[in-house]
Formats: sequence, C-alpha cells, structure tokens
Amino acid sequence: MFCSVLIIDKRKELPFKYKKSIENPFVTVNVAKTISDGFEYLEKYESDLIIISDSLGGNISELCERLRVLTYKTRPIIIVLSKSSDITDKVQYLKNGADDFISEPVNIEEFKMRIKAHLRRDIELSLDTKTLLPDKRLILRALKRIINDKLERALLLVSVENYFIYKSIYSELAADKLIQSFVTIIKSALTENDYLGRLSENEFVIITTSNVVEKLAGFLTFAFDTVAPKFYSKQDIKQGFSLIKGEKYAERRVEYVYILAGGFELDYSKITTPSELLEHSRVIKNMAKLPTGSNYAIERLQLTGQGSVISKEFNKKIYIFEDDEALKLLLRTALELQGYDITEDLDVDLPAIVIFDAGDKLEYLEAIKKIKSDKNFVNSKLIVTSAKHNKSAILNAKADLYLPKPYEIADLLYWVDTFMKEVNY
Repeated sequence: MFCSVLIIDKRKELPFKYKKSIENPFVTVNVAKTISDGFEYLEKYESDLIIISDSLGGNISELCERLRVLTYKTRPIIIVLSKSSDITDKVQYLKNGADDFISEPVNIEEFKMRIKAHLRRDIELSLDTKTLLPDKRLILRALKRIINDKLERALLLVSVENYFIYKSIYSELAADKLIQSFVTIIKSALTENDYLGRLSENEFVIITTSNVVEKLAGFLTFAFDTVAPKFYSKQDIKQGFSLIKGEKYAERRVEYVYILAGGFELDYSKITTPSELLEHSRVIKNMAKLPTGSNYAIERLQLTGQGSVISKEFNKKIYIFEDDEALKLLLRTALELQGYDITEDLDVDLPAIVIFDAGDKLEYLEAIKKIKSDKNFVNSKLIVTSAKHNKSAILNAKADLYLPKPYEIADLLYWVDTFMKEVNY
C-alpha cells in the first residue's frame, strides 16, 4: 500500500524470489511476464520502482526510454537486471533512462538493500519537510492502490481549525511547533500498519482499520483540546480567546485552535477515486462541528444509505438586523450588488453571516448570545456593530467580529467576503 514495486520478468522462478525478498507490509510487489502486462500494472498502481529483466529480449534500452516517456508524471525508479557485465551495456541503459543496473547472478541481500535504499530516497524527496510525513502526492497514490486492491480500510481526515489565524497571530514558528506536537500525538496512537500523511498545512489523512477508527478519533480530539491552550499567551488563556485587530478599529474574536475529524469505512461500490474519498471524508468532518472544541463524526458502512458523495452548496445568505432603516437599506443594496442573498427569516434560512446591531445601549446583547448558543448557527459568522464602544461585552457574547459605528461600507464588505470564504471552504 505504501510503496509499489513492479518486476517485469518472463522467467518462472527468479522474479518471485526477488519479490519475496523485498515484499513486506509496507511494500507490495507485482510481477508481470510481458511488457503489455507491465504497462497495465503501471496504470493501475503507479509503481514507485520498476525492475526490468533483459530476459524479455528485444532492446531494453528502448524500453527504458519508452517507460520514461509514459511515466513522466510519476517518475518511477527504473532498475535493469541483466546477465551482461559489459560496461557498454551499463552505460547505454543508464543513458536511456535507467537509474541503476544490477548484474546477475545477484547477492540477494545486496539486491534487497539496493531496492530499499532507492525506495527510501524516493519517499524522502516527497516528504513534507516540517513533519517528515508523506505529502499529498504520496497520499493520493496510496489511496489509489487501496481502491484498486479493494482493501478493507477506514479513512480518517483530521483538520486543525483556526490554524491559519493562529499562524498570523503567533508566527509561523509557533504554528509549526503546534503542528509538530499534534503529529507526535497522532503517531503515539497509531500502529505500524496504519498510514499517516499531511494533505495540506492543516489537514492530515490517516488510513487505519474500521474497528479502531472511532476510538482513534475520540483520542485525538481529547488529546488535542488538552494541549492546545499551552500554545497561547497568558492573556489569551485568561480571556478564553484571541483578538485580531482589523481596519478602522474592527476587532475579531478568534476561538482557540481545535480539530475536526471525519471518518468512514471504505465502500468501493460507491466511491471509486481518491478525490471522491477525500471529498466524502470532508463532508463527514464538517458534520462534526460544534460551537466550541474539537469533535469527530464517523460514518458506519451499514448506515450510509446510498453512499454517494455529497456536494456542498455554496451558502450566500446574509441576515441583517439593523434598527436604522436607511442604513439597513444601504447594507442590503451593497450586499446584493456583490451577489449575496439577503434573507428576512433567521429561523428558516440559515445564513452564512449575520450582521447584527447591538443597539446604542447594547440592549440586544442577550439576543446575540442566544444566536451564538444555538447549535443551528454553529457554522454561521456573527458580525456585531454598535455605536456604544464596549468591545469586551460584545466579544464576550461570542461575536466573531466587533465593528464599531460609524464604519465604512467597504470595511464591512471586506469582512463579509473573508467570512464567506471561511464558511464555505
């Protein structure tokens, strides 16, 4: 699953001897007797390393050239096995695309170590530099092999939410330390048969078994929430959140970093590509979101219904609560010109963003608290405006952004656009 090796050799016994010497839980080996069969395996598994024997006959140098052209995207390692020890042959093979040349008969231990060294170097070049985990390319390749072999596995997608905001406040170095600590937590819970990769800066993919995926998700959410406060300043710990200062005195409340995890047992009758697997896991992960703190959602195979991948609909709805009718009309017009949908019913049409005026005396503060405590609005962003400049009261009511009046419409549109992207992606 982790590495794939292809041996193209028409002999009966030797290729299987080579296969036995290098195959292990982390390396799968396929043997092709003909060149056409070899190409089929290449398309199916995107092999990391190809061993070509000159027992095939014909011009092996030309075959190396052909393989290089056909696999220019994946760039596998090519090793030629030959009974020839002629230096001219070696040079020609290497010149035409081979990465190594091994003369037969071979010492099986040397052969095994050479293959291992090539695979190690290939993997190391694709590892994420900060966590030394497989990157997106290797993850997609591993998922493709699992799908082709229809292995019984479960996929868990884990994301660190508010990561990029944390990074902007505390620096890239602090964010790296946060991620590295989280990777240590994940590794402590995995077995040697599990797979961990870093899909993006704040997303991780775990391939495990269905009987442990829920326990793993539960452990990760608990462990992360336990250590997360240690990455914040004493002031932020005391107030329970961080602040980002925006233009024109706007201030944004940002909750601590937390993780969301979405997992499911792979069903190959419904999902057939790596991208579908990842998209489906994101849908499940997004279902786990709570008002605060880490959480997870696991989809059981027997409860999945049709099992189709759900496409997330872009939510462009905005609700405006503003006593000043002239200002409300101005906001509505400006937002509709930007392509947003203004809803009049907060309970029926769940908006992506709520723009709420707290009142000149903060008389609507309790209404704001009620919105933020309603689980139906867990994914909505709340922009609170007020002529009474009491940012502590407003932010402690869990508003996502405090925008003091008077404010520029352009500033409001900036924050609406920012929050729209956060809600929908």
